[in-house]
Amino acid sequence: MSQQPIETLYPSIRAGLSCACPRCGRGRLFQGFLTLRPRCQACGLDYGFADAGDGPAVFIMFLAGFIVVGAALIVEALYHPPYWVHAALWLPLIVIVTIGPLRPMKGLMIALQYHHKAEERRFGGGGEP
Repeated sequence: MSQQPIETLYPSIRAGLSCACPRCGRGRLFQGFLTLRPRCQACGLDYGFADAGDGPAVFIMFLAGFIVVGAALIVEALYHPPYWVHAALWLPLIVIVTIGPLRPMKGLMIALQYHHKAEERRFGGGGEP
């Protein structure tokens, strides 16, 4: 019994955020924390096309910076705590908001690459830049 491949955007997003295969949505995408499997164990899709690069980290840094810096400024303005309180509050938060969403964001980027059939130099003239 074979399942139809994912063809619409929202199931692709759901598969990416759940770190599942972008084609079938059933197989697992990662074999380690951020290490991709060579292929899907459910449908056999070769993950050789997947190259998320630094994209997930960049998006997460922007989000984490907004959250942590905003919260630190609010706490500083309202309570004026000593520096050790800032360190005790913000270092764990930085770890949570950067490491936590990194894997789902990488899965999302790979799923969107697959959904939109992204290829290197697809829009370029084919020559060297």
